[in-house]
Parts: sequence; structure tokens; C-alpha cells
Amino acid sequence: MKTSRSALTWRLVPLVIGAIVFLFPFYYMIVGALQEKRDSSLLGALPHPGNLTLHNFSVVNGRIHLVRSLLNSVVFTGAVLVCTMVFGVLAGYALAQLKFPGRGLAFGLVLLVQVVPFQLLMIPLYVMIVRGYGLADNYLGIILPYTINSTAVFVFRQYFLQLPRELFDAARIDGAGEWRVLRTVAVPLVRPALLTAALLTFIGPWNEFLWPFLVTKKAEMQPLAVSLANYISSVAASADNPFGAILAGAVVLAAPAVVLFVLFQRHFVSTELGSGVKG
Repeated sequence: MKTSRSALTWRLVPLVIGAIVFLFPFYYMIVGALQEKRDSSLLGALPHPGNLTLHNFSVVNGRIHLVRSLLNSVVFTGAVLVCTMVFGVLAGYALAQLKFPGRGLAFGLVLLVQVVPFQLLMIPLYVMIVRGYGLADNYLGIILPYTINSTAVFVFRQYFLQLPRELFDAARIDGAGEWRVLRTVAVPLVRPALLTAALLTFIGPWNEFLWPFLVTKKAEMQPLAVSLANYISSVAASADNPFGAILAGAVVLAAPAVVLFVLFQRHFVSTELGSGVKG
């Protein structure tokens, strides 16, 4: 018993050390954001309680209106998530379970799109969406390039390929059409894929600042990442504590992604693929 406990302890030690190393930047970011007077040294990681306030957050809020910018990010990211889930599930199911001419070519194009950096497409997208469609200073113009995500399509396809084909054949024998098979058989069994694709898709648009900045110059429409980038480049240096103000903005931007991961990380490894097959 003592030997097993000792072995378990030695296994936990490197895990604990790794966790501390990984979490320290987040801790340092939060502490720096709460410091009223700048202390960027390592000793600043253990600040005096009297130096911890929410002043930096109020300074940032007074410059860029955090609530408004957060709402813009929620609208932008939420719309992208919905579109990605809908189109990703449909395309992934078709590439995995349906037989049609050109299916291999279509999947090859999906893989090809993943190796093309989005930055290379910005100029033609800008010309098409802003000048061609006239969607400058419009939420639709910001959202449209992100409505289909090739990574999400690939994730859904791989999950749908893991599902036993007998489930789909049984549903079709019972008279279910493809839409009903997708809705009642396939989607409930790939919830881990839905969560994984949602988190992967969330991080991209939530942190994106270049494309929304190109589409709109109106501060009242810009997502949080754009507002913070403008603040850091032009205003932060004039704050009483530029170090703390920048970290306060970083905390606000990072908090939603961290919270979502903490809430849903246990679902990433869960699966119900075996629940539909006897034995």
C-alpha cells in the first residue's frame, strides 16, 4: 500500500509542476490587471493587497466601452458558431455517409482550403464583400467569410465515419429519410464533436481583429479584439498604468474562452458511440 501511494505521489509531482507552469501566465495576467501601481517584476506576482483594485478595468471601460464591445463580439462569434455548426454538420454528414459523384474531390478541396492562410484571401474577400456586395459597416459583412469552417467540416466528417453504418441502415429500413437519420441518429451521437468544433470555432472569431477592422471603422460595431487592439496601439500608453490597463483588456478577452473550456472540457473525451450497438 505504501509503495503504491509513493508511486502515485511521484506521478502527481510532475503533473502538478506542469499545471503550475501552465497556469502561471494566467495568474500573472490577472494579478497585473488588478495592480493599481505597476510592478512588472517577478515579485509582482505576490502583490500587496492594498495595491489590488479594479481601477484598470474602469480605465479600459471608459475608453472602449467594454460592455458594448463584448456584445459585438457575442453577436459576431455567436452567428459564426451557429453557421459553422449547421453547415459543418450537413457537409460532414454528406462527405461521410452519402455516396455521390465527386465526393472524394469535394473532400480533397476541404483539405486544400485548410492549408491556405486566411490572410491570403483577405484582399479578394474585401473587394467582393465590401465593394461588390456593399456590406461595409455591416454585421453581415463581418460574419460572412466565417460562415463555413473547413476544420469543422473535417471534424464532423471524421466523427460521422466512426458511427456504425448499421445504425443508418436500420433507420432507412424503418422508412426514415436522410434528414431524419441525420437529426435523430447521427447528431445525438456526435455531441463531443459539436463541443470540440464549437470551441475551435469560438476561439478564431473571438480573437479576430484584422477582418472586422477592415470591414468597419465604426467603434460602436467593432468586436472586443478590435477595440482592444486600437486601445493598445493608440491610447494605452497615456494611462496611469499602461501595463495594468493592457493586462486588464487581455483578461476580459481571454476570460470567456477559459470559462467555456473549463465548463465543457470533460465532454471532449466522452462518447456515446457504443450506446447504439448491442454487445
